[in-house]
Amino acid sequence: MYSKWATANGYTLKELDYLEGDEAGIKSVTFLISGENAYGYLKGEMGVHRLVRISPFDSGGRRHTSFASLEVLPEISEDIALEINPDDLRIDTYRASRSRWTTYK
Repeated sequence: MYSKWATANGYTLKELDYLEGDEAGIKSVTFLISGENAYGYLKGEMGVHRLVRISPFDSGGRRHTSFASLEVLPEISEDIALEINPDDLRIDTYRASRSRWTTYK
């Protein structure tokens, strides 16, 4: 689903890791979607998704539930240079004072 969305919206998708399920399907897949604002569009997809369907392979017509856990992380490049102007900083210094405690017997 996400690979079709990425292709349709002009993003590039690179598969990083793929692990098949024990009997069928996909156990896990890790991929990278690159393009402008890709993280901004996909960060709302993070979480667990549930799909309930009637399987065409089940002769009893029962509902089958599948789950997919999705984690969306931004790719942060190492070449970011931050400059902090010391005039923009405000430094507050606090000192704790001694207080008198009264003990009641």
